[in-house]
Amino acid sequence: MAVQALDASRLPIDWQRLALPAVLIAVAYGLIPAYASSYLIEAILLPFLALSLAAVGLNLLTGYCGQLSLGSSAFMAVGAFAAYNFNLRVEGLPLAATMILAGISAAGIGVVFGLPSLRLRGFYLAVSTLAAQFFVQWALTKFGWFSNDNPSGVISAPHLAVAGLSLDGATGRYLLSVTTVIVLTALVWRLVNSAIGRNFIAVRDNETAARVISVPVLRTKLLAFAISSFIIGVAGVLWAFTYLRTVEPAGFNLDRSFQILFIIIIGGLASTRGAFLGAAFIVVLPLCLSRLGAFLFGGLFDSGVLDISQRIVLGALIIIFLIAEPNGLSALLDRRLKRRIGSRAS
Repeated sequence: MAVQALDASRLPIDWQRLALPAVLIAVAYGLIPAYASSYLIEAILLPFLALSLAAVGLNLLTGYCGQLSLGSSAFMAVGAFAAYNFNLRVEGLPLAATMILAGISAAGIGVVFGLPSLRLRGFYLAVSTLAAQFFVQWALTKFGWFSNDNPSGVISAPHLAVAGLSLDGATGRYLLSVTTVIVLTALVWRLVNSAIGRNFIAVRDNETAARVISVPVLRTKLLAFAISSFIIGVAGVLWAFTYLRTVEPAGFNLDRSFQILFIIIIGGLASTRGAFLGAAFIVVLPLCLSRLGAFLFGGLFDSGVLDISQRIVLGALIIIFLIAEPNGLSALLDRRLKRRIGSRAS
């Protein structure tokens, strides 16, 4: 009887946990395709989804496994250019297979550049991952084969279609992006709550203690690099094919890697939800600052001054926020929810 009563008391909590994802999915597949403007989809939602997925991948490596990386943009570039070449050179290859093969290509490069993690930690590992950033950008620029011998090195997005249904429009590209993000995020959530995820956390917290409890530390690190790079590679495909529609190697520079790192720091390390909160902060806030600056000072300063001022204000807001809440937006949201629940209970 006591067990039945306990199970019954847990049911409402489970329904509460399912309610928010159900609402978000209904909005993502119902309201946004029906009512969102092309500007909202192409200027805000598409970059938000691509950067959110890249942040989910990096958070798996850095937040859960404790391996700091500054090569995220390189793995995005590998995914984008690999997808372009698979689509170009393998006739009739389905879009889903193209994205999976691109992710596998990025995972292979990630494992290669993750090998220093077997000996290096922390800041030294972060510096070593810069090799991936510089090497990939050099290779894509040096060898014209990757861009089909285009003199400018620019690749253009191919025709996007699934089961004969064209996805080249703004709504189609959005549906492709949001479906990819939901599927991969759900798989990551299952992963971090499995034995593999517990191994990641054990390695992050204390490698020596992880070895004592028989966690294969070296294999766990390389697995984290592989899975993280796979996800970031797929995010690169979304960034190039659904958002930019054309891209060159310089588009995946070091600034993009820092942007993804800032997203997981602002959103909250070791939090899948934090990746989306941080991406919303990074994508939406600059647009708001740009509109506000143009409205208030557009007649006094030129666009260059406004752009620099926007960057200064954004940087200052990030510093202030991290001082006020070092654990990120996810921790801030959890704290506010606990206060609300506590106030209702009292």
